Amino acid sequence: MNDKVRVALVHLVTDMNRTRIRWEERKLRDGSITPQSDKTDSTNDTWQLLPYPIALLQAYAQQHASNPERYEFLLPLCQRMPVEEAVARLRGAHIVGFSAYVWNIRLSLAIARRLKEECPDTLIIFGGHQVPNEAEDFLRENRFIDIVCHGEGEQVFLDILEHSQDRDWSSIQAVSYLERDGSFVHHPRQSNITDLASIPSPYLSGTLKPLMDANPQAKWMALWETNRGCPFACSFCDWGTGVNARVHRFDMERVAQELEWFADHEIEYVVCCDANFGLLRRDVEIAELAAKTRRDRGYPLALSVQNTKNVVSRAYQVQKTLGAAHMNAGVSLSLQTMNPVVLENINRKNISMDAFRQLQHLYRRDGIETYTDFILALPGETYDSFADGISEVIASGQHSRLFFYNCSILPNAEMGSREYQQRFGIRFVPQRTLAAHSSIAETEADEVTEYIDTVVSTDAMPPDAWIRAKTLWWVTDLVYYNRLLQVPFVLLHFLYGVDYRPLLEAIADAPAQFPVLAEIGDLLRQQAREVQRGGDELMASQEWLGLWWPADQYALLKLATEWKLEAFYSEAEQALADCLREQDIAFDPQVLHEAVTLNRGLFRMPFQVNNLQIELSHNIWEYYQACVTGGIPVLTKGSYPYRIFRLRPVWLNWEDWYEHVIFCHHQKSYYLYDIRPVRQRQAAVGAPAHSRAATPSPVSQE
Repeated sequence: MNDKVRVALVHLVTDMNRTRIRWEERKLRDGSITPQSDKTDSTNDTWQLLPYPIALLQAYAQQHASNPERYEFLLPLCQRMPVEEAVARLRGAHIVGFSAYVWNIRLSLAIARRLKEECPDTLIIFGGHQVPNEAEDFLRENRFIDIVCHGEGEQVFLDILEHSQDRDWSSIQAVSYLERDGSFVHHPRQSNITDLASIPSPYLSGTLKPLMDANPQAKWMALWETNRGCPFACSFCDWGTGVNARVHRFDMERVAQELEWFADHEIEYVVCCDANFGLLRRDVEIAELAAKTRRDRGYPLALSVQNTKNVVSRAYQVQKTLGAAHMNAGVSLSLQTMNPVVLENINRKNISMDAFRQLQHLYRRDGIETYTDFILALPGETYDSFADGISEVIASGQHSRLFFYNCSILPNAEMGSREYQQRFGIRFVPQRTLAAHSSIAETEADEVTEYIDTVVSTDAMPPDAWIRAKTLWWVTDLVYYNRLLQVPFVLLHFLYGVDYRPLLEAIADAPAQFPVLAEIGDLLRQQAREVQRGGDELMASQEWLGLWWPADQYALLKLATEWKLEAFYSEAEQALADCLREQDIAFDPQVLHEAVTLNRGLFRMPFQVNNLQIELSHNIWEYYQACVTGGIPVLTKGSYPYRIFRLRPVWLNWEDWYEHVIFCHHQKSYYLYDIRPVRQRQAAVGAPAHSRAATPSPVSQE
């Protein structure tokens, strides 16, 4: 007779099976369009994320249980699936533990509810960040849950297993539950595990082997910890709250062995879960070890880390090391806001702007791309401070990517408390969670929809101001980071000292005399209103591959497919000229015209079957390149012919180009064709006519 206790663990993630983009670069050969032979993606690859959080629970229990043989762990559930399928796989388990996050909480609850109905004796446990610390309402609303865990789970989960027969939870810390008489019981957290050596590695212990053996076709992505804890206490995050404030380390021997494990199992992509990689001196050594493993063994191909904010030298050294091994896809220089009042409100001290400029310069010099995070509608942020912050970040050298995020409410963050929300007049709505470029059909077929609480106004940023800020966010992405107008924006800033904000607002707030610009502005404002009412962040198009598109890309596709780009560039040139005149800035219309013309020629579009040669009267391209790479820009007048290589690649249908736009969602620089001067010519006239240069910015100085 089998008297083992069967345990199942559930950590559902968004389907990691990538809709591998069939983006094939094409080139013209003997009059025919042929795919390039260096295609790297396979459409048959199945990607899955190894369920590290619940594997930790299993590994810890199997090592520290008083009688480990008593427990039989079933294969974990780690992919979203229909409720009935999940319940069928969980039948027969005596104990089921759910790891709940914002992307799986509703589906997890639906599965648990159905399982309890069919198997009422099953012990159901919930843990994870989506379980509120004040859990009474949560438990009363979800009576099928027997007990919830708070915070770090390894020891708590083991204690629950060991008391699962008598179901006496009175001696267990960091749990909440309802007694049989309906009374609520909460046991606070006392401390986390400080000796991380007591936590076995789910990779090295073989915990994940049965799952991997059962899915031989899968390509796995891995989460990785080298330490735990965060010394910061940002109010929008619950990472560094309470007992998580101190940082504890896994030993270097384990770190090295896990890197070898990743190589042994050909793990291509590893996400480091450390809150502030580079905070510790040894993090440079870990980066060097990862790079050596990549060079010697070929894997992992990429290691994503979240940089520390304050230790500039180590952050730079870490990324330089990973970059030299081709292991990073960009470096995050997170700011979230430029407003000192907001920083105080959210308990955050940003990286200094001097350090930001220094890192930008170093990374540019070494050819490492960076990106910066910004959050919309943090408490105390106004429209003006948000718009000025965007302008300042660009002026400080962030020409690659600025990632915008909605401010969201997490239940256990300080911002999740009613007192905090009332203090700053925070208003939020539940918003459906969607992935950019995901399938409309698959989304609509989902049995359970997940939501996130999105801030849509505050006392400092009332509803109309929020809509204007949201529109400016999308316009910034559209015209600057999607490269539609980056060339003229950069030239106008460096030549004439104009801030980026009025240039962006000239497009976002274009009057009716510019019908194409006004149409785009109206489209984005209407979408912002939809979001404010709880509508979707992304915009659906059945025609454009049947996908959900970010609003800036939706606007771009609309401009292109309706053949309005020529009118867009014509109106944009006039709107920018008007912007300069309103500020009494004397400018050369020819320089503006040539910058817009060059940007138009550089923008990658379908149906181009010839290279383009363009002759300008100024060295616009060289000037622009010097500005964005930290050189010393000098505008000269003369004869400057350029060749734009529009056959690298060629798209002869819209669908292939749409897939290219998807690719450009993160690889922003790919929006532009390659360009080279046809020949070098001696400049005829220097640049005194354009001597009203910007006050030397950090970029031009560097």
